[in-house]
Amino acid sequence: MALLDIADLHVHFHTFEGTAKVLEGVSFSLDAGETLGLVGESGCGKSVTAQAIIGLLPRPPARVVQGRVLFEGEDLLQKTEGEMRRLRGSRISMVFQDPMAYLNPVFTIGEQLTDVILAHQGEGARGAIDLVWRRVWAKADLAEARRTAVTLLRQVKLPEPEERLGSYPHEFSGGMRQRVLLAMALAGAPRLLLADEPTTALDVTIQAQILRVLAGLVEAQGIAVLLISHDLGVVSRACRRVAVMYAGTVVETADVRALFRTPLHPYTQGLLRSIPKNVRRLETLQGIPGSIPSLVSPPAGCRFHPRCPRVMEVCRQTAPVPVPFEPGHTVSCHLFPAT
Repeated sequence: MALLDIADLHVHFHTFEGTAKVLEGVSFSLDAGETLGLVGESGCGKSVTAQAIIGLLPRPPARVVQGRVLFEGEDLLQKTEGEMRRLRGSRISMVFQDPMAYLNPVFTIGEQLTDVILAHQGEGARGAIDLVWRRVWAKADLAEARRTAVTLLRQVKLPEPEERLGSYPHEFSGGMRQRVLLAMALAGAPRLLLADEPTTALDVTIQAQILRVLAGLVEAQGIAVLLISHDLGVVSRACRRVAVMYAGTVVETADVRALFRTPLHPYTQGLLRSIPKNVRRLETLQGIPGSIPSLVSPPAGCRFHPRCPRVMEVCRQTAPVPVPFEPGHTVSCHLFPAT
């Protein structure tokens, strides 16, 4: 049984312009100890998918219309807010894109990380007042939390972790702050880690370091990782499988090597053609013409058909269904009709 199994997930947002169908039938699965890349253009629904998994959709305006999000066999969409609060950080954790937005600038790294550790020890149920009391009086707990904090920082390869506990976020580089967020996400020993663009705005060298840390965690601890990215280069280095999203739908799912070797969906082919290649200096990049459609009034049929170079009449009328091309490789395109 898959650790995470998302089936036919539909999420709508109610806006002043109308109802935006942000996710429309999203389906994919993730096994324990596996890293799955979720890729696509900005606005295709990658982050909304992660928010639906961990129960952080803004309600309102967001509403889950239908579908299932099974984690360890339990449907997360049927859980109460209290149940999801106890699950977040312990069994499922998330690392966000901008670490400065999630680190308090007036507290040291050590204070913030030990607070997270103490909250997990108390299962987060006794509230902030009790947490403050524990920090003041429970010196043994605090000392143990600081030792755990050092261990976590060492796991994410932060240099000199003992000395760094007394530093503030502004004293860290972007890559170091991202490591701190990753350490916080690991404090509850989760089984699933949602990484939403964790290497965006980092230089290539630091990107590679963060990706090596994630790979080490998957190998050493058996954590499953859902890596959200718009960078196919990052996904090719870090993931075993990849799901390609377009305008709220999953258009292709495959092993990374199979996807790069034999891309089936015209959108996937366009994404791969748009990657710069160090072949000829004067080679012109090939972009995908057009833009992502409005999710308030998406096109009928296949959502990609207004931009597709191989569009057929059926594409304008009927939405395609996922079709297995080979084991582990599925595509939602009328060029590959179901048999």
